[in-house]
Amino acid sequence: MRKNLDGHLSAREIPSISIIIPTYNSEKYLPFCLQSIKVQNYPKDKLEIIIVDGGSTDRTIEIAKKFKVTKILHNPLRTGEAGKALGIKEAKNDIVAFIDSDNILDGNDWLKRMVEPFKDKEIVGAEPLYYTYRGKDGYITRYCALIGMNDPLCLFLGNYDRYNTLTGKWTELNVTHEDKGNYFKIKLDKDTIPTLGANGFLIRRDILNKCSVGDYLFDIDVIYELVNQGYNKFAKVKIGIIHIFSDNVCMFIRKQRRRIKDYVTYKRLKLRKYPWDSFNKFRIFKFIIYTLFVIPLLAQATEGFIKKRDKAWFFHIPASWITLIVYATELLFNEFRNICTLYSHKLSITT
Repeated sequence: MRKNLDGHLSAREIPSISIIIPTYNSEKYLPFCLQSIKVQNYPKDKLEIIIVDGGSTDRTIEIAKKFKVTKILHNPLRTGEAGKALGIKEAKNDIVAFIDSDNILDGNDWLKRMVEPFKDKEIVGAEPLYYTYRGKDGYITRYCALIGMNDPLCLFLGNYDRYNTLTGKWTELNVTHEDKGNYFKIKLDKDTIPTLGANGFLIRRDILNKCSVGDYLFDIDVIYELVNQGYNKFAKVKIGIIHIFSDNVCMFIRKQRRRIKDYVTYKRLKLRKYPWDSFNKFRIFKFIIYTLFVIPLLAQATEGFIKKRDKAWFFHIPASWITLIVYATELLFNEFRNICTLYSHKLSITT
């Protein structure tokens, strides 16, 4: 590709982008998300914004129309995964960008920096290296930005995909990477796939279409399927994205409950591909022990506080307890439901 004298691609050579934003009652943060897209220093004729709404009853649609988004689609299945699946069927551009309604692009050159790795024909997708830390955000959002994830269990699994101030790493999986200056070029294999694919993930549309996406698009499952097809080169761009995780503890609990319920439900329906069950059981046991005894969690939070002085680190303790209780309760309920189903099936056969 030819470049201008300042080293940037000419407008004709910049790839077109389809931005897909699933929404459901998203009026609180959607204006900030869309405004951050509107101010991008990116050719407007190279962008389309597709809102996929799950039946919002607030001002979400009104806000989307105010910002003159390209398309507004109705999502009868309501979930974000279903919204993404619908969105890619309507996307027309070279690159698909998955942006959640509670994401804010960090800087007006965000899109230009994110598409830079695609000059390398081997690069399939690109994702920000950081969750942007802002002192003015709520304590849960600050905690998640500092730790680089929204689920403390992932810290113990070592499987996360954003920079963690506590560990000084963006993942603990053994991922091969090459420093390209503005980004890391990473090579994945089926046994070392971090949780890529959400909150500012960009991917070539023609490659994405090689995946068997049905009514739902699960981010990590897409990556897993592509890697197994040989499309295993990705980029971690050295910029951040703002992600407003939760306003309060109740919202954090709801999100954790929804996460585990979705996992259990879709696994039972055999819609999931990524082998979550393959993770070292010792790491899960470690999470349980650390949480039950509290002091190890306090030590982790204190270490984080020393590295970045913010009291939000100490949400690590309730976050871990909430996650343990919610996950254990849902998994036990699921086992009970399976036993009841099996018993009913046997009873029907005998009668």
